[in-house]
Order: sequence, then structure tokens, then C-alpha cells
Amino acid sequence: MSAHGVGEPALLPTSRPERVTGEIATPRFRLLYTQGSEGTARALSENIEAVRESFVKVLGRDWPGTTEIRIGLGREEYEALALPGGQPPGWAVALAYPAHGIILLEARSLNTPEGPVTLRHELAHVALGQIGGSWPRWFQEGMAQHLTGERIALTHYAAIFRAVAQQRVFEFEDLAQGWPDMRSDVEIAYAQSADFVAYLASVHGAQAMSELLNGVAAGEPFEKAFGKAFHSSLTVEENAWRGGLATRFGWLPLTTSMQLAWLVAPALCVVAYLRRRQQQAARLEAMSQEEAAEDAEIERLAAEAAQQAQPPAQEGILLPWPAPLSEEQREAMDEEEARDPSLPKPTLH
Repeated sequence: MSAHGVGEPALLPTSRPERVTGEIATPRFRLLYTQGSEGTARALSENIEAVRESFVKVLGRDWPGTTEIRIGLGREEYEALALPGGQPPGWAVALAYPAHGIILLEARSLNTPEGPVTLRHELAHVALGQIGGSWPRWFQEGMAQHLTGERIALTHYAAIFRAVAQQRVFEFEDLAQGWPDMRSDVEIAYAQSADFVAYLASVHGAQAMSELLNGVAAGEPFEKAFGKAFHSSLTVEENAWRGGLATRFGWLPLTTSMQLAWLVAPALCVVAYLRRRQQQAARLEAMSQEEAAEDAEIERLAAEAAQQAQPPAQEGILLPWPAPLSEEQREAMDEEEARDPSLPKPTLH
């Protein structure tokens, strides 16, 4: 089965699609492009080997053969490059045919923020398919997300939180071959698969993960290779993983969240009320300070206006005090009085 649950065509020789106009070869890849996607193919050819090498470091081994990537520009070209009998879903912009070692890619998707992650996801499916063996669906999807870093997405946390709260975590036995249809259930299936694979890698290490891959590649059934690599059974590991979900995916331990919520609700209400009162007091204090500042400014402006309205003070007109008479002036006045005794004499008041 190809990625996204699409049935993979039988392993028969396939001719090159008519839309293909050229090919770029690297040591471990063959990129087929159309007239409109040549630029994308050339850009991808510069770093695709480094992407594969990063997978090798995590998987502990490379996968055999040359991986083919078919790149079309637009939906019409993209679907025209699909393998006969393996048309991609209408919502998919990339599709892997793991057993064939082929990836189908819409050129413009690489220019989106999710584009490189999508390509790595499909490449992980090809890696597992080419390593060989029969892989449970949950392991394929979980390993693909583990390799691309999708497991740290906030949407995954939300999906598992919802699943634990609603007691809708799937048994991995039910995800070995089938896959849910409802979108909400699909989100949970992807998220818990990614988290379980990350859990196995963190608890047992890269060496054990590599041993699991090698065992399945050698033809061992998955659960037998799982037991030899991890020295534990799938059931034991799944139960241990489930036991930690309540504390890892919730603000409160989910087994007692309702009881604790009822206990802390009154205290939370009191805290909220006191905080509200403090906020109101702070606002009132700020308003009082603003009013006081406004009043002071008004008083200052009024004082300036009053000062400007008063008329300027009139300086007193001072009459000069008469200087004392000189000797010659007194003699002249005496002579004048002698000639005319009727002249009035000055008096002091």
C-alpha cells in the first residue's frame, strides 16, 4: 500500500510518462521533470542527497537502489505522472509508492512552508518500503513523522490530549493494517503513532531501532523483530506508553482532572475576584492622579491669565524739589520787594 492509504500498483515495468521532458541523475536519485518543473528539479537535485544522508544517520542504514522522484507543475501534470492504478487523492500534493521506490511531487508544493516536510515524509515511506519487510501502518506513519520532526507539532499534542480526555486512544493492533476514515480520528491516529515511535526511540535508543529495522529487513515478522530489538513485547511497551499519557498530555492529571477541578474552582474564583478588585483600584488611583494633574494645570493657566489681565502699574510722577535760592537770587528778590511792598511772600503749608 502506498502512502495516504492508496493501493499501490503491482510491481510491473512502467514506461516513462509522456509528460516527462528531461531527467537529472544524482548518485542515489533520478529526478524526472516536465517542461514547467525543470527549475524545481534542478534545485531539488542540489540537496536531495543530503536529505537521504540525514535519514541514514537516524535509521542506521541506507536503503537499496535508486529512488525516482517525478515532478509535475500543476495538478494536471502531477496526476499525469502517477503510476497506472495509483492515482493520488485529491488533497495530496505528494505521494510515495514505497515498493516501487517512486515519489510523485507537485512542483509548487516545495515552495510552501510545509513542502520540504511533506517531501521528507514521503521519502521516509520509500525508505521503509525499500528496506523491505511488512510494516504495520502505525509504524510506517510514526517513523515517517519521527524522521521529519512532525511529532513536535502543536496539532499532535492537541489531538492526543483530546483522545486521552475522551478515551479515544486507538489500540495499535487496530492501526496495523487499517486506518480511520473520520478526520478527527485520522488526526489522533497520526499523532499517537508519531508519539509512540518517538517514545520507543527515546527509551531504547537508536541502536535498538536499527536492530528492529534490520530484523524486519531480514524477513522476520515485525513483532518478533520488535521483541529481539527491545527485549520487550509490543503489548508491554504500548501499555507503558499509555500509562504516561495522562501526565504528559494535560494541564492536570486526566484521571483526576474533574475532581481536582471541582476542588480548586472556588479558590480560583476568589483569586479572580481579588485580582479584579486590584485592577479596579489601580485604575481608580490612576484616574485620581490624572484629575489632580489636570486641576493643577488649570490653576496654573488661570493664574497666568489673571496676571496678564491686570493693567501695568503706573509709576508715580515725582515733582522735583526746588533747589535753594542762590545769594544773588535772594538779593534780587529783596530789591524787588523793596520797590513794590505789595508782592505776596511765599508761605509754607
